[in-house]
Amino acid sequence: MSNPEDRPEEVEETSAEIEESAAPVETQEGQETIETESLENMILSTGIRVGTPVKTKFMAPFILKANPEGLYILDISKTLARIDVAAKFIGRSTISKVAVTSAREYGKTPVEKFCELTGATRILGRFMPGTFTNPSLPNYMEPEIVIVTDPQADQQAVIESTRAGVPVIAIANSDNVTSKVDLIIPANNRGRKALATTYWLLTREVLKKQGKIKSDSEMLEIASIDDFETKLVEELT
Repeated sequence: MSNPEDRPEEVEETSAEIEESAAPVETQEGQETIETESLENMILSTGIRVGTPVKTKFMAPFILKANPEGLYILDISKTLARIDVAAKFIGRSTISKVAVTSAREYGKTPVEKFCELTGATRILGRFMPGTFTNPSLPNYMEPEIVIVTDPQADQQAVIESTRAGVPVIAIANSDNVTSKVDLIIPANNRGRKALATTYWLLTREVLKKQGKIKSDSEMLEIASIDDFETKLVEELT
Protein backbone atom coordinates (compact mmCIF):
# COMPACT_ATOMS: atom_id res chain seq x y z
CA MET A 1 0.00 0.00 0.00
CA SER A 2 1.27 3.41 -0.92
CA ASN A 3 1.82 5.67 2.09
CA PRO A 4 3.68 8.83 1.02
CA GLU A 5 3.86 11.84 3.29
CA ASP A 6 1.95 13.94 0.85
CA ARG A 7 -0.86 13.51 -1.67
CA PRO A 8 -1.99 15.39 -4.76
CA GLU A 9 -3.37 18.65 -3.44
CA GLU A 10 -5.45 20.12 -6.26
CA VAL A 11 -9.08 19.10 -6.66
CA GLU A 12 -11.56 20.87 -8.91
CA GLU A 13 -15.13 21.26 -7.74
CA THR A 14 -17.91 23.82 -7.55
CA SER A 15 -18.50 25.78 -4.39
CA ALA A 16 -22.07 24.49 -4.28
CA GLU A 17 -20.87 21.20 -2.81
CA ILE A 18 -20.00 22.81 0.51
CA GLU A 19 -22.01 26.00 0.54
CA GLU A 20 -24.26 24.71 3.34
CA SER A 21 -21.28 24.00 5.61
CA ALA A 22 -19.04 27.05 5.18
CA ALA A 23 -20.03 30.41 6.62
CA PRO A 24 -19.40 33.73 4.87
CA VAL A 25 -16.20 35.50 5.76
CA GLU A 26 -16.16 39.22 6.55
CA THR A 27 -13.16 41.49 6.21
CA GLN A 28 -12.07 44.54 8.26
CA GLU A 29 -14.33 47.61 8.22
CA GLY A 30 -13.81 49.61 5.06
CA GLN A 31 -12.73 46.59 3.03
CA GLU A 32 -14.86 44.56 0.71
CA THR A 33 -16.47 41.38 2.00
CA ILE A 34 -14.57 38.27 0.99
CA GLU A 35 -16.89 35.99 -0.90
CA THR A 36 -17.66 32.64 0.65
CA GLU A 37 -16.57 31.01 -2.57
CA SER A 38 -13.07 32.41 -2.13
CA LEU A 39 -12.62 30.75 1.26
CA GLU A 40 -14.11 27.50 -0.01
CA ASN A 41 -11.75 27.42 -2.96
CA MET A 42 -8.78 28.18 -0.73
CA ILE A 43 -9.71 25.31 1.58
CA LEU A 44 -10.26 22.86 -1.26
CA SER A 45 -7.01 23.81 -3.01
CA THR A 46 -5.06 22.44 -0.02
CA GLY A 47 -6.11 18.88 -0.78
CA ILE A 48 -7.94 18.48 2.53
CA ARG A 49 -10.46 16.10 0.93
CA VAL A 50 -8.00 14.01 -1.11
CA GLY A 51 -7.70 10.55 0.40
CA THR A 52 -5.65 7.49 -0.47
CA PRO A 53 -6.22 4.60 -2.94
CA VAL A 54 -7.43 2.48 0.00
CA LYS A 55 -10.83 2.62 1.71
CA THR A 56 -11.66 1.02 5.07
CA LYS A 57 -15.16 0.14 6.23
CA PHE A 58 -14.79 2.71 8.99
CA MET A 59 -14.21 5.57 6.56
CA ALA A 60 -16.64 4.51 3.83
CA PRO A 61 -19.45 6.77 5.16
CA PHE A 62 -17.21 9.81 4.67
CA ILE A 63 -16.22 9.09 1.05
CA LEU A 64 -17.93 10.65 -1.95
CA LYS A 65 -16.16 8.98 -4.85
CA ALA A 66 -12.81 7.98 -6.34
CA ASN A 67 -11.09 10.41 -8.70
CA PRO A 68 -9.56 9.40 -12.05
CA GLU A 69 -6.21 8.76 -10.32
CA GLY A 70 -7.85 6.21 -8.04
CA LEU A 71 -7.73 8.36 -4.89
CA TYR A 72 -10.82 8.41 -2.71
CA ILE A 73 -12.39 11.84 -2.21
CA LEU A 74 -13.72 12.69 1.24
CA ASP A 75 -16.97 14.59 1.79
CA ILE A 76 -15.89 18.11 2.81
CA SER A 77 -19.33 18.91 4.23
CA LYS A 78 -18.91 16.09 6.72
CA THR A 79 -15.40 17.28 7.53
CA LEU A 80 -16.68 20.75 8.39
CA ALA A 81 -19.61 19.35 10.37
CA ARG A 82 -17.31 17.09 12.42
CA ILE A 83 -14.92 19.97 13.09
CA ASP A 84 -17.84 21.94 14.51
CA VAL A 85 -18.88 19.03 16.74
CA ALA A 86 -15.29 18.56 17.90
CA ALA A 87 -14.96 22.26 18.73
CA LYS A 88 -18.13 22.17 20.84
CA PHE A 89 -16.80 19.13 22.70
CA ILE A 90 -13.40 20.76 23.26
CA GLY A 91 -15.09 23.99 24.33
CA ARG A 92 -16.77 22.22 27.24
CA SER A 93 -13.47 20.82 28.54
CA THR A 94 -10.56 22.24 30.53
CA ILE A 95 -8.45 23.27 27.54
CA SER A 96 -5.11 22.61 29.25
CA LYS A 97 -6.24 19.00 29.66
CA VAL A 98 -6.82 18.55 25.95
CA ALA A 99 -3.78 16.62 24.68
CA VAL A 100 -2.94 16.88 20.98
CA THR A 101 -0.53 14.36 19.48
CA SER A 102 1.34 14.02 16.21
CA ALA A 103 4.03 11.51 15.39
CA ARG A 104 4.02 12.79 11.82
CA GLU A 105 6.48 15.55 10.97
CA TYR A 106 3.90 17.34 8.87
CA GLY A 107 1.65 17.56 11.93
CA LYS A 108 4.24 19.32 14.10
CA THR A 109 3.58 22.94 13.19
CA PRO A 110 -0.23 22.58 12.95
CA VAL A 111 -0.35 21.04 16.43
CA GLU A 112 2.04 23.64 17.87
CA LYS A 113 -0.05 26.48 16.46
CA PHE A 114 -3.33 24.94 17.60
CA CYS A 115 -2.01 24.53 21.15
CA GLU A 116 -0.45 28.01 21.17
CA LEU A 117 -3.72 29.70 20.24
CA THR A 118 -6.16 27.56 22.22
CA GLY A 119 -4.15 26.58 25.31
CA ALA A 120 -4.22 22.83 24.64
CA THR A 121 -1.23 20.60 25.49
CA ARG A 122 0.96 19.30 22.67
CA ILE A 123 2.69 15.91 22.49
CA LEU A 124 4.93 15.75 19.45
CA GLY A 125 7.15 13.05 18.00
CA ARG A 126 7.34 9.63 19.62
CA PHE A 127 4.60 9.09 22.19
CA MET A 128 6.19 7.81 25.40
CA PRO A 129 4.38 4.63 26.57
CA GLY A 130 2.67 5.21 29.90
CA THR A 131 2.05 8.91 29.36
CA PHE A 132 -1.67 8.43 30.08
CA THR A 133 -1.47 5.25 32.17
CA ASN A 134 1.66 5.31 34.39
CA PRO A 135 1.51 7.92 37.20
CA SER A 136 5.16 7.27 38.10
CA LEU A 137 6.39 8.84 34.84
CA PRO A 138 7.51 12.49 34.97
CA ASN A 139 5.47 13.32 31.86
CA TYR A 140 2.30 11.55 33.08
CA MET A 141 -0.93 13.43 32.49
CA GLU A 142 -4.65 12.80 32.85
CA PRO A 143 -6.23 14.35 29.76
CA GLU A 144 -9.94 14.98 29.38
CA ILE A 145 -9.75 14.70 25.58
CA VAL A 146 -7.06 13.38 23.25
CA ILE A 147 -6.76 14.62 19.66
CA VAL A 148 -4.61 12.53 17.32
CA THR A 149 -3.35 13.61 13.92
CA ASP A 150 -3.37 10.06 12.57
CA PRO A 151 -4.86 7.07 14.47
CA GLN A 152 -2.25 4.81 12.86
CA ALA A 153 0.88 6.90 13.49
CA ASP A 154 -0.45 7.91 16.92
CA GLN A 155 -1.63 4.41 17.78
CA GLN A 156 -0.03 4.31 21.24
CA ALA A 157 -1.86 7.46 22.28
CA VAL A 158 -5.15 5.97 21.05
CA ILE A 159 -4.56 2.71 22.94
CA GLU A 160 -3.72 4.45 26.21
CA SER A 161 -6.65 6.85 25.88
CA THR A 162 -8.98 3.88 25.48
CA ARG A 163 -7.52 2.16 28.53
CA ALA A 164 -7.87 5.35 30.57
CA GLY A 165 -11.43 5.96 29.37
CA VAL A 166 -10.50 9.21 27.64
CA PRO A 167 -12.43 10.16 24.47
CA VAL A 168 -10.39 10.32 21.28
CA ILE A 169 -10.88 12.76 18.41
CA ALA A 170 -8.94 11.73 15.31
CA ILE A 171 -8.18 13.27 11.94
CA ALA A 172 -8.64 10.21 9.75
CA ASN A 173 -7.91 9.48 6.10
CA SER A 174 -9.72 7.05 3.83
CA ASP A 175 -7.39 4.17 4.79
CA ASN A 176 -7.49 4.60 8.57
CA VAL A 177 -8.92 2.09 11.03
CA THR A 178 -10.93 4.04 13.58
CA SER A 179 -12.47 1.35 15.79
CA LYS A 180 -11.10 3.02 18.94
CA VAL A 181 -11.89 6.59 17.91
CA ASP A 182 -14.86 8.40 19.44
CA LEU A 183 -15.11 11.27 16.94
CA ILE A 184 -13.73 11.11 13.40
CA ILE A 185 -12.74 14.23 11.47
CA PRO A 186 -12.41 12.93 7.89
CA ALA A 187 -9.50 14.68 6.17
CA ASN A 188 -6.21 14.14 4.38
CA ASN A 189 -3.79 13.63 7.29
CA ARG A 190 -0.70 13.09 5.12
CA GLY A 191 -0.40 16.40 3.26
CA ARG A 192 1.30 19.48 4.71
CA LYS A 193 -1.26 21.95 3.46
CA ALA A 194 -4.17 19.65 4.26
CA LEU A 195 -3.10 19.19 7.88
CA ALA A 196 -2.48 22.92 8.22
CA THR A 197 -5.98 23.61 6.92
CA THR A 198 -7.65 21.04 9.17
CA TYR A 199 -6.01 22.41 12.31
CA TRP A 200 -6.66 26.01 11.21
CA LEU A 201 -10.35 25.24 10.81
CA LEU A 202 -10.46 23.45 14.16
CA THR A 203 -8.64 26.33 15.85
CA ARG A 204 -11.06 28.82 14.33
CA GLU A 205 -14.08 26.96 15.69
CA VAL A 206 -12.55 26.37 19.13
CA LEU A 207 -11.68 30.07 19.47
CA LYS A 208 -15.25 30.96 18.53
CA LYS A 209 -16.57 28.57 21.18
CA GLN A 210 -14.16 30.10 23.71
CA GLY A 211 -15.49 33.55 22.84
CA LYS A 212 -12.07 34.80 21.74
CA ILE A 213 -13.18 35.58 18.19
CA LYS A 214 -16.55 36.16 16.55
CA SER A 215 -15.77 36.16 12.84
CA ASP A 216 -13.53 34.51 10.27
CA SER A 217 -11.82 37.84 9.61
CA GLU A 218 -10.66 37.92 13.23
CA MET A 219 -9.17 34.45 12.79
CA LEU A 220 -7.33 35.56 9.67
CA GLU A 221 -5.88 38.47 11.64
CA ILE A 222 -4.55 36.05 14.26
CA ALA A 223 -3.17 33.41 11.89
CA SER A 224 -3.44 32.26 8.30
CA ILE A 225 -3.44 28.69 7.05
CA ASP A 226 0.14 29.23 5.95
CA ASP A 227 1.11 29.93 9.57
CA PHE A 228 -0.06 26.41 10.45
CA GLU A 229 1.96 24.71 7.71
CA THR A 230 5.15 22.77 8.42
CA LYS A 231 7.83 24.19 6.15
CA LEU A 232 10.27 22.06 4.20
CA VAL A 233 13.98 22.57 4.83
CA GLU A 234 14.55 24.17 1.44
CA GLU A 235 11.75 26.67 2.15
CA LEU A 236 13.56 27.86 5.27
CA THR A 237 16.93 28.41 3.61
